[in-house]
Formats: sequence, C-alpha cells, structure tokens
Amino acid sequence: MGLVFDIQRFCTHDGPGIRTTVFLKGCPLGCKWCHNPESKSRHPELFYNPGFCIGCGRCVEACPASAHAIDHSGHVFDRRRCVVCMRCAEACPALALEATGREMTAEQVLAEVEKDRVFYEESGGGVTLSGGEPMLQFAFTRDILGAARSAGLHTCLETSGFGPLDTLLEIVPLVDLFLWDIKDTDPERHKRNTGAPLDAILRNLSVADNAGAAILLRCIVLQGVNLNNQHLDRLLEIRAGLKHCRGIELLPYHSLGDSKHQRLGIPNRSHPDWTPSEEQMAEARAYLAARPI
Repeated sequence: MGLVFDIQRFCTHDGPGIRTTVFLKGCPLGCKWCHNPESKSRHPELFYNPGFCIGCGRCVEACPASAHAIDHSGHVFDRRRCVVCMRCAEACPALALEATGREMTAEQVLAEVEKDRVFYEESGGGVTLSGGEPMLQFAFTRDILGAARSAGLHTCLETSGFGPLDTLLEIVPLVDLFLWDIKDTDPERHKRNTGAPLDAILRNLSVADNAGAAILLRCIVLQGVNLNNQHLDRLLEIRAGLKHCRGIELLPYHSLGDSKHQRLGIPNRSHPDWTPSEEQMAEARAYLAARPI
C-alpha cells in the first residue's frame, strides 16, 4: 500500500508524450517555493474550502471530535480538534471538505494508468511518478514502476535525488527517464531554501548516471534567487559531467499553490516577486542553447 494525493491524466509536461502523473505524498525537503504543500506530509490531510460550503451541517453530524460547528457566522472549523478521520469529507456533498491522500495498491494505481494506454501508444507517453518525493515511499514506487515496465509502459520518475544510494541504484533499471530536479546550484542557497545539502544530491546524480540512468535535468527558475548566469553556467557544468543526460529544462516559479496553503490551514509563503517574466525565461533558455556542452 502507498499514499497517493493525486492522479492527473493527459499531462504533457512530465516527460515525453501524453502521460498520467501519479503524485505520492511525503517529501524530505522543505523548499520555500513548493507549490504542492499537500505533498510534504507522509500522512493524509484535510482540505477545507469555505467558499464551497453550503451550510448543510452534515460535517457537524459526522465529526466525532466536534471540530465543526454551524452558527450565525456560518461554518466554523476548528483544526485544533480535528483528528483527520475524514468522516466530514465523506459526508460533505459540496466538496468543501476534501481528503488529500488515499491509500492505494500498486495494482490499483496501474489500473488507473492503463485507462489511457491508447494515448501513450500514439504519443510515446506513459506513466510518471511525482510528489512530494516518490523515493520516500520506495517499496510502493518500485512496485508501480515494475508493474508498469512489465505492462510495456514508458516510465518517468521525478525526483530531487535526495535519499539513500542503495534504493536509487535498485530503481534505475525500472526508470526509462529520470526527471531530476536540481533545486539550485549554490550550496549555501540550496541548503537555506530546501533544508538539504546539495553535495549529497549531486553525488547521487553522478552515481545514477554511471549506472546508466537516462536523465533530464530540471530546475525551477526564481527571479532574485537563482536567475543569473552563474547558476546557468553551473547547470551546464553539471550536464557536461554526465554521460546520459538528455538536456536541461528550465521551469518558471509560480504561486499557483497559494490556495492549497489556505485550504490546508497553513501560512502562505508565496513570493510573487520570484516569478520570472516570459522574456527572462526566453533569455535564460537562449543562454543555455548558445553554449554547447
């Protein structure tokens, strides 16, 4: 069994072709720019969207901890009382309360993925595991990838590369393409903004490459943080040291996860000032393209 917080179909930015992306809960990093805050915890969580509430009171009846109430101001939700049993989410007819994180087997996940096999075959797509950090649920990730490979599906794994070497080496033969997130290339800045050391991630990257892993480097670009030529030059250096790298993909920071923070009842740490313009992204990509490896 594993914990999945979303399965998105018809994805076109998580590897080649049309793909189904499976998002697993749990992440060892604490990136300040994370746009999937529901991915961090290894446990189920409760989304609450007050704008959807119709005041029916079914959550009040279902909750064993008296975390919900309906008064003159409307629906009152006291998260301090919540025991995350999800009974309120099951009872809510308006999806104002919604569970994020459900237990599934690898077989159940693959059954969902298989629904769109015809699109994978026509486009060269397949299944992508993302998160969070899929390697944090290693056995579950390994089982899904193994089942997908046995079914003849193309597999991608999006990872930060932060974790034990032995599990990484075990997973390499099951992954057709690693989408390797390089959060930053400055060690001090990386540690400050993610909570993890950069050298451990680069070491694992090198080991995976030496083991024959096909890799696409991906990096979030943040204005005022790593949007500079020094960072881009370092990405080129990293790529030059790899034998099986397919390229570098730059992704612009966005603040689309703001509403998720609110729905989880946690402080929003959004930085709209970090969002690069389309012109800045085009210049950064042109800078990489003009410098051959």
